[in-house]
Amino acid sequence: MSGATQSSPSSPPCSTASRGSRSIPTEGTDPIRIDRIAALEKLRGAVAAAQQAEMVAFGRSQVEAHLADAAVHPRRVGRGIADQIALACRISPFTGCRRLGAARDLALHLPATRAALAAGSISEDVAALIVSETRHLDPEPRRLVDKQLGDAGLPALSPHRAAAVVKRFAYEADRAGYVERGRTARTDRRVGLRPAPDTMSVLTGFLPVEQGVACLAALRAHTDSVVATGDERSRNQIMADTLVERLTGQARAQDVSVEVGITMPVEALLDPEHAGTAHVAGQRPIPAGIAIDLLASTAGRTWWRRLFTSPSDLLVGGDARRRRFDGLIATLIRTRDGDRCRDPFCDAPSRHLDHIERWRDDGATTYPNGRCTCARGNYVREMPGWRVDLVEDGLGDRPHTVRITTPTGHSYTDEAPAP
Repeated sequence: MSGATQSSPSSPPCSTASRGSRSIPTEGTDPIRIDRIAALEKLRGAVAAAQQAEMVAFGRSQVEAHLADAAVHPRRVGRGIADQIALACRISPFTGCRRLGAARDLALHLPATRAALAAGSISEDVAALIVSETRHLDPEPRRLVDKQLGDAGLPALSPHRAAAVVKRFAYEADRAGYVERGRTARTDRRVGLRPAPDTMSVLTGFLPVEQGVACLAALRAHTDSVVATGDERSRNQIMADTLVERLTGQARAQDVSVEVGITMPVEALLDPEHAGTAHVAGQRPIPAGIAIDLLASTAGRTWWRRLFTSPSDLLVGGDARRRRFDGLIATLIRTRDGDRCRDPFCDAPSRHLDHIERWRDDGATTYPNGRCTCARGNYVREMPGWRVDLVEDGLGDRPHTVRITTPTGHSYTDEAPAP
């Protein structure tokens, strides 16, 4: 099996050249730096393995505490463990859950992979790949694959070649299970949207491979026909516009129906150079000039809603001057929070509007007492030991601020994004 290997050059004696009154190294520095980079890369693996060991121990301790607590329903045992890890690592709960799952798999079923990671022989990404590609296997064949991988020379392989080796061993260990996994994955097909830099967004489709290929082939074939007519747009622009037009049924991609919450002084509508911002429902703020262009160029249906700000430009209220009235308070909360979960580091799309002070504890259904959360965040706060407190109501000069306290006593604060 071929692969890349790394060796360290012998470091030549370090000589210097004078520049003014200072001596600057001219030899030996770069080889030493490469050695340091390689050593630090190995250290990253060792640190990752040590962190994973702490995650597994913390998870075990928390499960034992839940089992001993009569107030925790058996179905809720383990809830909130990954969320506490995510807060400590400053990552989303979803990512925290994946890290905890990978740590458990490495500790219980993939000891050789874990040892290689701890030794810095493989990267955390390769270890995660091994966890993912073997997750359908029962414990015994999974440990067999783990042993085979330990003898396959993974440290000398590129990530792409390593992935091919892992997939081959996993398939050979349980061919029927591998095929069934592919069939099951098709039930997870979905579409997602996430913000991108420069007022753009990324629309993704998680599709069966033949459907993804068919979609791309259809867009390319249509683009070829449009280019032949002399269309001045680039091929990428034509494909993107065609995707929007076919999904929405519009004649032109730019003719989308748009709701823009204007969180800026009214004069911004008349001044394209105004420094204010606007908010497209469900996405992040955009410059006032882009909002003006959007409202002016679309032939679709458009709305705007007046939103009131304090002298420090914090959103504090509004009116319901819109034909489709669906609850002003809900709209204000979603606009203030960017329609994203307010749990620190989460940023998942909003699914619930949560009472900061619980309704059952006489919490009011008011603008300051509401926050956007994902479903997971709303359920986790109901576990014993979790607290959510309002620090700033957002009606003055400070942004709306919430503090979350976990069962271990650690606190994390989150401020509403700037409008």
